[in-house]
Amino acid sequence: MSDTIRIPSRDVIIACDFPGRDETLTFLDRFHGEKPFVKIGMELFYACGPEIVREIHDRGHRIFLDLKLHDIPNTVSRAMSVLRDLGADMVNLHAAGTSPMMKAAIEGLTRPDGTRPLLIAVTQLTSTSQETMEEDLMIHAPIQDVVLHYALRARDAGLDGVVCSPLEAASVHETCGRSFLTVTPGVRFAGGDVGDQKRVTTPERAREIGSDLIVMGRPITADPDPVGAWKRAREAFLGT
Repeated sequence: MSDTIRIPSRDVIIACDFPGRDETLTFLDRFHGEKPFVKIGMELFYACGPEIVREIHDRGHRIFLDLKLHDIPNTVSRAMSVLRDLGADMVNLHAAGTSPMMKAAIEGLTRPDGTRPLLIAVTQLTSTSQETMEEDLMIHAPIQDVVLHYALRARDAGLDGVVCSPLEAASVHETCGRSFLTVTPGVRFAGGDVGDQKRVTTPERAREIGSDLIVMGRPITADPDPVGAWKRAREAFLGT
């Protein structure tokens, strides 16, 4: 981890799941000089291309580039070599792509000077329930065991952490070490709409369980006062 970009041990990442550049930048302009950590996912990246990452980086935001790569090792390595210089602080892939793919990803992501963005692996999506995992994926182990298995494989491949449910963050830390990052979507304010998420909790509970970084999209972006919602989430998660 010594050659990777350092990030705060705890923070709230805003999922900027907007259809285009104008909507995204208009949203970020509402923060009036504050620079929240943001996630650029498939929708925005596919709509705008790599330039949106560079532009948001140049505005001073830290960026989690959430593209969830999953392909043969050579393809993922070459893709990571393209992503490594866009300005993202953290990128991800699917742990289900196997250890050789994860190791190849690190090789592609590492620059000639030895530095690279953080690399984390998706374990099981927070929209996946035990029932769905068994019926659709034919994985019959308990979901907690599956997440921990993927986390161990990611750690042993040299990755910096995983994407998991906040409900699993404590177990991941117990199994893989406290410095192994847990980035957790599936966080909602108490009483909020959970949408298509299955394994969810509140910012306060995510802090208690041990999440390092929580990802919140619609509870912030769809709020009439998104800046206020972001501040409320940070206060709850950071315990300030």
